[in-house]
Amino acid sequence: MIRLPIASIVCASTTSLLLFASAVNAQTAQPAQATQAQAADTVRLHEADQSFVNDGTQGVATQRDAARIATSRSTDRDVKAFAEKAAADNLSIANALRAASPRGVDVPHNNPDTATLDSIKNLRGADCDKAYIEQVALSGQQKTLSAFQAEIASGRNAQLKDAAQKALPTIQAQYAAAQELAKRKHLATQ
Repeated sequence: MIRLPIASIVCASTTSLLLFASAVNAQTAQPAQATQAQAADTVRLHEADQSFVNDGTQGVATQRDAARIATSRSTDRDVKAFAEKAAADNLSIANALRAASPRGVDVPHNNPDTATLDSIKNLRGADCDKAYIEQVALSGQQKTLSAFQAEIASGRNAQLKDAAQKALPTIQAQYAAAQELAKRKHLATQ
């Protein structure tokens, strides 16, 4: 049997505890350091830019999701064709907005206006067509168009302004196509 003096055993035990405590401390310090790094990466946007990020992404997400609903619930081929193009266009715009947003800016990924979607999701046929054209393709698209125009006029972030300028022709074309579709379906245009 090996005999160790008590002082050696206490020293070894203390060393083990110190190593264990420093390992635990290092593990708990890493999340705190990561949180500090994330806070340093957070970018503070001008109010106009932040409003655009929120309103623009919501408008685009609402247009995209409502178009998908209309595609599945409409019986009119013109409405379906319009909705399919709107869904694809708005998906591209949403991706461009996320890519243009500065690092550290929280860009909502999927934040559609649920009240608008709820107003059309249980409709079918002509009722769906009318509600989709009036509430989403015209009224909703006008709000989205306004958000993009406001960013171009008042935004301060160059990347977001550029993304808004690049998307504006597509949004304007969607709105013009919605007005034409409303006329063909004998609905009031805005």
